[in-house]
Amino acid sequence: MDRLMRATALATLLILPTLVAAQADELFKLNNSRNISCGRSLKPGKLRIATCTSYTYLFNAKTSEYFRCEVSLAVTRDKKEVITALSDGHCERRPRIFEADSSYSFDAVETEPPDTNSYFGAGGYSVWAADTRQQKVRGCITISTGLGSDVSKCLDMKFK
Repeated sequence: MDRLMRATALATLLILPTLVAAQADELFKLNNSRNISCGRSLKPGKLRIATCTSYTYLFNAKTSEYFRCEVSLAVTRDKKEVITALSDGHCERRPRIFEADSSYSFDAVETEPPDTNSYFGAGGYSVWAADTRQQKVRGCITISTGLGSDVSKCLDMKFK
């Protein structure tokens, strides 16, 4: 009997972490449409600068809260060597899409780099979230106005 209890306890200790990890994997989901945009420019003194920025979204599948994550690298060089390489990155918290907790799926898309949307600053992005337990979809669009605060609107989709 003692051997059976030890075997059961050992099996529980081996299986429990994988169950917890599986549940944790389901809570936060990384958006599949990661993008990168790069640009080059010339500065006085014949310096060349190359800049690349990439972003993605991290979505909480239970609460519908999400984070916009961005990483960038800027390299400055002259004709002979790399002078600087500066990188930056962060994830910015965004509001919940749905008020109640449930089981949600998520997708997001952004506009092209800022120079193609110069009138409105950096452009905008759209976010789509769906409740996987019921027929409920919400679409949100955010436009960067270039005046300090973004304008964002979300709409529940009507099924016809």
